[in-house]
Amino acid sequence: MQTILITGGAGFIGSHLTRLFVSKYPQYKIINLDALTYAGNLQNLSDIESRSNYQFIKGDITNAKLVNEIFETHQITSVLHCAAESHVDRSIADPLAFVRTNVIGTVTLLQAAKEYWNGDYENKLFYHISTDEVYGSLGETGFFYEDTAYDPRSPYSASKASSDHFVRAYHHTYQLPVKISNCSNNYGPFHFPEKLIPLSINNIINNKPLPIYGKGENIRDWLYVEDHVRAIDLIFHKGKNGETYNIGGHNEWTNIALIRELCRQMDHKLNREAGSSEKLISFVKDRAGHDLRYAIDATKLKDELGWLPSLQFEEGLSKTIDWYLANTAWLNDVVNGSYKDYYEEQYHKR
Repeated sequence: MQTILITGGAGFIGSHLTRLFVSKYPQYKIINLDALTYAGNLQNLSDIESRSNYQFIKGDITNAKLVNEIFETHQITSVLHCAAESHVDRSIADPLAFVRTNVIGTVTLLQAAKEYWNGDYENKLFYHISTDEVYGSLGETGFFYEDTAYDPRSPYSASKASSDHFVRAYHHTYQLPVKISNCSNNYGPFHFPEKLIPLSINNIINNKPLPIYGKGENIRDWLYVEDHVRAIDLIFHKGKNGETYNIGGHNEWTNIALIRELCRQMDHKLNREAGSSEKLISFVKDRAGHDLRYAIDATKLKDELGWLPSLQFEEGLSKTIDWYLANTAWLNDVVNGSYKDYYEEQYHKR
């Protein structure tokens, strides 16, 4: 009987991961610990909140007393650690918030796992979900591999690099069973609309400018979120202890090409004149320390576990747009902040 603690399970990636595990593994007990900061939204999980193998706990991963109590009370056997501050722009404005959550929070969880499991590591696992941004920036050629040297360029990526190092340190020093995966840029349903794709979808719907950093030449590898959590599922169950796995979408796009494709699809889906959404594009001052290119080599994941992404970007983008157009109430609630009332309505009364 697995009792899995998923941290950040009400966030973007975390909610997809929580839904997958709750639905696919009814024999597992899933505990979702989320602080419900601005990007945590329990509406993301309204379809599974009444499942008998699911429980939500509101709390902060930096709260050692709470984390230790959860391990003791629920007899946690594994951790899927998604909780993180993840927006680069926010990290530039407030680096210490990223240190607190991404570094101190991760070490708090590691220490709780070490102390509660107390050397009995059979059927135990600490799985840390990380990012390709820890590797730094690529030029026009080359890829990130699992053994690529770390070279973080933003407070966000530096905080994630630090957390990765602590996870490996606990594995080598205390033999804690761990796995790490580093993913490329995710996209898909339930994405908080401060990130490029959902922000642009919302702005096109409302005929607002589409801000693009610099000349839009920065390149990212885009991974559909459901493909990502499918990879996590595989690594969790079949990956090797102590190993790192890169998860990439095999979909490299410049920001400007991505936005133009998004505009093209949005014009078609909204029955607008072709080219009308592109007129909303507005180039703005580039982000400080903006990495040029990220690209993942996911050969190890393919060769060891047989994983490949199921979608090419144009198809995944179309599905993502369709979801946002069909869920404008969710989008509006997030934009105006009323999604925060959902917790009070659903949980405070209990």
